[in-house]
Amino acid sequence: MDLGRKKKILFLGYDSSQTVLIKFLRSKGYNVNLNRQKKLFINSALRKNYHLIISFGYKNIIKKKFLDKINCPIINLHISYLPYNKGAHPNFWSFVDNTPKGVTIHQINDKVDRGKYIFRKKKIFTKKNITFESTYFELIKEVEKLFIKNYKVIMSKKFQLFSYKAKGTYHRQKDLPKSLKSWKTKVDDFLKTYRK
Repeated sequence: MDLGRKKKILFLGYDSSQTVLIKFLRSKGYNVNLNRQKKLFINSALRKNYHLIISFGYKNIIKKKFLDKINCPIINLHISYLPYNKGAHPNFWSFVDNTPKGVTIHQINDKVDRGKYIFRKKKIFTKKNITFESTYFELIKEVEKLFIKNYKVIMSKKFQLFSYKAKGTYHRQKDLPKSLKSWKTKVDDFLKTYRK
């Protein structure tokens, strides 16, 4: 019997076509329920008695009243090296603001991407002619690898929480410049024109 036998996980955001983690968790014996972009209901979540809630690619803000009543940890997989690039389009802003790039697994609180972190890892892009799209998919793979490597600690819920030493940065959806026409744009080409 594996670690997760009969334990229920609520997975918010991406589906099986967008992340390998759902299939991975099911292969370890977890009963994974999906909630793509729907609102969360407290009573329904409490009735199902989840072992853990995982947010990955979930666009909605989880309200404080839900966080206060739910009886299990909620963690988020974020494609930035927090505390840098909290909020929308973290990968894009890591290049524009020249901040550390990477991925973070953190516990969710009532502030956007401000919960203490469990694991994080820096990422250095060395290839030439990278695009915002290609770096986005690289970071998705990086955060999946970080989760898989540490899943036993995460799923045991005995993980340590770490505070950030820097204030970091934050961007909203509306901050994205109109000069960005496509995610397939080469990073260097965009930065040359953007910084003129």
